[in-house]
Amino acid sequence: MKLKLRLSGLLFVTSLVTAFVALPLAASPQLSLLDPTLSQWETYLSYRHQEQYNGSQPTDAAGKPLAPLGLFPGLDPHAVFTLQQQGGETVLRVSGEIYGALTSKQSFRNYHLTLQYRWGEKKWPPRLQKLKDSGILYHANGPHGQEYFRSWMLSQEFQIMQGHTGDYWQQANSAIDIRAFQPEGEMNAVADITQPFLAAGRASGGPGFVMRQLNAEKPDNQWNTVELICFEGQSLHIVNGQVVMVLKNSRYQQDGRDMPMWEGKIQLQSEAAEVFYKNIRLQPLAQLPAQYAGYF
Repeated sequence: MKLKLRLSGLLFVTSLVTAFVALPLAASPQLSLLDPTLSQWETYLSYRHQEQYNGSQPTDAAGKPLAPLGLFPGLDPHAVFTLQQQGGETVLRVSGEIYGALTSKQSFRNYHLTLQYRWGEKKWPPRLQKLKDSGILYHANGPHGQEYFRSWMLSQEFQIMQGHTGDYWQQANSAIDIRAFQPEGEMNAVADITQPFLAAGRASGGPGFVMRQLNAEKPDNQWNTVELICFEGQSLHIVNGQVVMVLKNSRYQQDGRDMPMWEGKIQLQSEAAEVFYKNIRLQPLAQLPAQYAGYF
């Protein structure tokens, strides 16, 4: 029976080599995660990071360590995360000026998250000469500020970045397995649905970053639609209807052991670039839709 299932999965993957379009999910109730007061979210702000940041504790002019700005319920007083009306729609603006995240108050396990984004005009240090960057952090757990930029929770990242939407980054000591080509030398690992699963996450001995399979972003800064499907430790990164990454066995390292990480909060990053989000919706899942099972 296991052999038949494995063969069926391989045939399904092979049929997708030249077509990466994701099939739509069956209609079911969705939760809208945007309301006029951002009541379903809280804000954590860390630092206005500067050029040449190296991961160490930021200090003031006298060399004294600076504390992060901290946690705020709903709308934050620094206006990093604000709501606007654009074309009759409620839009979340992320200024990017201060590193941090809008964090869901609720934890989620099995779901289909959908949202749309487009870039603003502004960038801030340390990204003035770099690509605009943000991201969706999922299965977020524990305290804020655990990773390199001292800004986010232990989590998995669905990157949103110019030319790189759908990439994977580990946050803190997270790890996961991704269908990807094995990296070699200075080359990045690159996702591909025809490949075996590659362990990602430096604590697991793999890369901390894996590039998406293809660039599915729209030109001319149109609104892009991204979808994140999570079910029992498996996940799919989907950009404008195209599956760009297949992941499974979400976990984190604790005392040298792999610990499952299948649920957690959702974070939207503020990462030195202005970005707009709208139509943020979450659909709970009782099972992984059949049309996606073959990816795993």
